[in-house]
Amino acid sequence: MTAEPRAPGPPSRRGVLRAGGAGAVAAAAGGVMAGCAPGAGDGVGSDGRVTIQMWHGQTDLAAKVIKSLAAEFERGHPDIRVDLGGGVLADAMLQKVTAALAAGSYPDIAYVFGSDLASVARSPQVVDLTADVRRGPTPWKNYWAPARDAVTVNGRVRALPALLDCLAVVCNKKLFADAGLDLPEAGWTWREFTDTARRLTDAGKGRFGTGWPGTGDEDTVWRLWPLVWDLGGDVIADDGRSIGFAKAGVRALEVVQDLARDKSVYLDPKPGSEQMYQVFLSGRMGMVVTAPWQLPDIRQAEMDYHVVPLPSFSRRPMTISGPDTWTLFDNGEARTKAARTFVTWLTQPAQDSRWDVEAGSLPLSRRSEDRPAWREHATRTPGLSVFTEAVSSARVRPVHPAYPRVSRALGQAIVSVLLGRSSPADAVRRCADESNAALLIPR
Repeated sequence: MTAEPRAPGPPSRRGVLRAGGAGAVAAAAGGVMAGCAPGAGDGVGSDGRVTIQMWHGQTDLAAKVIKSLAAEFERGHPDIRVDLGGGVLADAMLQKVTAALAAGSYPDIAYVFGSDLASVARSPQVVDLTADVRRGPTPWKNYWAPARDAVTVNGRVRALPALLDCLAVVCNKKLFADAGLDLPEAGWTWREFTDTARRLTDAGKGRFGTGWPGTGDEDTVWRLWPLVWDLGGDVIADDGRSIGFAKAGVRALEVVQDLARDKSVYLDPKPGSEQMYQVFLSGRMGMVVTAPWQLPDIRQAEMDYHVVPLPSFSRRPMTISGPDTWTLFDNGEARTKAARTFVTWLTQPAQDSRWDVEAGSLPLSRRSEDRPAWREHATRTPGLSVFTEAVSSARVRPVHPAYPRVSRALGQAIVSVLLGRSSPADAVRRCADESNAALLIPR
């Protein structure tokens, strides 16, 4: 799970899948009933037209794109009306959807972060789409594996992928040249990354080698999972009752410790990582780990940049993808059928490639990637192909209801190491205590 000509991606994609916080809870509580008129009845008007409500979660250009797509759908499906009113921005969607389910007044479709899907899908009102993706026009087998994995809960397809991204490293070519460093290439290591960050750092000029979000939210956490996976660890152990990174997490956090010890990492103290990106765009940071939705801002800053896959320990490609979802809710047969029709249409290659180009996602499927619109877009956007190619080696976080608790514990561990308050071993030990307790709770 997907914020671009500035960055028109989904809201606050720079704070990928971060928890909503008190403000979002208040917004959710205050807005549960707003815009929910279509929730009454079966949604079928006197003229036989079915009205469905979509909480799309988007802002700025991405919202305009989804509105344009919905209007195009309605022209081709005059018996269905898509109401895009109500809802909240994606960062607060979990709180609002949870409250709406409790109140019995929920939308037909909502933009739900991938890491939240397992929690939402516990509701019996969430539509099971397993049969739908096995028939009809949905290009299920053509979806990239991360897109499929992100919407599958306990072997059942509980949503359709809405956005696909992955992490890579963007380098400021000028700062590399000033430091007399060659630009990194695919197959580099985390040791080379930390060494490069140290050599790029110049305290006298206020220049950092790289940056890391420092609030302990999901934007802090998801950057560490590729290191864990490359070391043979996993988020959750095979037994499902404990973390799978007790050893790999220590080695991964040693990379974080090296960056902190060298004072080569800018630690962003605010949610959303806005300050970290501002430092990079202002020419005071040599490398930033980011996703493709950041490229428009980088190009607008007129930076001469270079994109390279994430480093690894093994020199094999490894990255993470954070797909977000279109989750459907059961408001009766007529509305559920109409909602299925709309999201199936929305994720077809013709529409998906348009969404990808205009709203900052990567193609969900090979068929979308082959569309002329995407090919032209990729050709004129330097470095974009690196992200697209990296998707083939990407993994996703487990779609597990305990994941938010594991993420919170690991986020605290990462920040404690970044601040020099804890050793990697001690940080992982505390993380394991909290995470394992969460994993033992029956769900």
